Amino acid sequence: MLLVCLIAFPFLAACFSLVLRNKRLLALINVFLYAAMLALGMGLAYTICVKQPVVVFERLLRADALSVFFVLLITWVSLWALVYSKGYLEHTEEGELSARKKSLYYFFFHIFVFSMLVATLVDNLGHLWVAIEMTTLASTFLVGFYNNKTSVEAAWKYLIICSVGITIALLGTVLLYYNVVLHAGIRSLNWSDIVSVAAQLDHRLLVVAFLFVFVGYGTKAGLVPMHTWLPDAHSQAMTPISALLSGVLLKTSIYAILRFVIIVDKSLEVNFAFTVMLYAGIFSIAVASLFMLAQKDIKRLLAYSSIENVGIIVFGFGIGTPLAILGALFHCFNHACAKSLLFFSAGNIVKKYKTHNMNLIQGVLEVMPFTGVVVLIGMFAIIGMPPFAIFASKITILVAALAQKYFLLTALFLLSMAIVFAGLLLHLGRVVFGNKPKTIEPSQDALSVKIVFIILSLYLVLFGLGLLPQAQVLLNKATDIIRGV
Repeated sequence: MLLVCLIAFPFLAACFSLVLRNKRLLALINVFLYAAMLALGMGLAYTICVKQPVVVFERLLRADALSVFFVLLITWVSLWALVYSKGYLEHTEEGELSARKKSLYYFFFHIFVFSMLVATLVDNLGHLWVAIEMTTLASTFLVGFYNNKTSVEAAWKYLIICSVGITIALLGTVLLYYNVVLHAGIRSLNWSDIVSVAAQLDHRLLVVAFLFVFVGYGTKAGLVPMHTWLPDAHSQAMTPISALLSGVLLKTSIYAILRFVIIVDKSLEVNFAFTVMLYAGIFSIAVASLFMLAQKDIKRLLAYSSIENVGIIVFGFGIGTPLAILGALFHCFNHACAKSLLFFSAGNIVKKYKTHNMNLIQGVLEVMPFTGVVVLIGMFAIIGMPPFAIFASKITILVAALAQKYFLLTALFLLSMAIVFAGLLLHLGRVVFGNKPKTIEPSQDALSVKIVFIILSLYLVLFGLGLLPQAQVLLNKATDIIRGV
């Protein structure tokens, strides 16, 4: 029942968006449904932590600790993106967005969330592929929402590159199925079935299948060098969608990769899959950190920061030890919150200054004091300064890397962090401080926006001080699944 409701609620919200004309009532229903989804996710996490994985409809839907971790990530970020959307759309200038277009925005928003939840709650790897493809189709409309030249170009680029990537992932999935049928003697693409016969699979065919899947889903995750769609899409999408793309969509693709990593690791005696992730992660970190120095567009700067943080997460998983995997999972959640905070505040700034160009934005602290403070909080959080939660997850991954004697990779990691620190401090510091342009008048943020800022900031501080015991249990169980324990 929990699984069915989790999937049904965003679908219901999408239907309401098309038929309800009372915007206030629609906003209340939306927030109620998403708060209920978060509560259901917590209930599901509790059930799984004390019992076994939950399975319904003859394993059509299946949730274990790993999938429910990503369900909590999706429902948490989606809820705050939805609340932020209310204030964001209300302050959109008359004529910029019609009532019908706002309805379509909410419709595709809910379908986007629905498809991400389905991806994490299906057992069949073919269904997982379909759900990931659905996220592309739903979010393409949201990337090109403003329907101007740059947003339409970004949407097409996003659609074409991610479709190529997802096709490559399909080839990998088909190869895996062929391997399973030929060498394990079962006709199933259910992940739980394949894991149980992983030792019987042909190793060479499995390696080829994994590489296809890694490149395919890695394109969707924004790993270098398949990342070229990401800066354009994140900078042109509406601000709440930029937060969803960065905060949860990239991690949903990493979730898909992890399901294949577990199969490969159970089948091969060497850490092939983890090693691929290790070097792909550090390569993404190094390249993205250099690109961040040269950015002028505030949302493109945050997009490259997302590539860098996806690299940190993949690098953490690639180390492969329990401590590193726990740190990578923790970093998934921390980055989602910090990046949502930064995208939301960047959205306020862009709307106020009517430009993305950071050379033309100064004095945000004077013009929008609340947003200015939030930018500083988000900047120090994403850099990894104490006491924010990202500091804890980065340190966990670094300690794990040193424990495995990856000294050269750790040095490259630290050098990249220093470049990121300099880049963000240089760009965002100039945006926040300085004298405001004479033509810009000071203003206050909407109450709903302030609430979102406060809650996300509190998360980053409180979880930087320590994990809740329940969260620790869930992370440990998800870590065990990835390690095949």
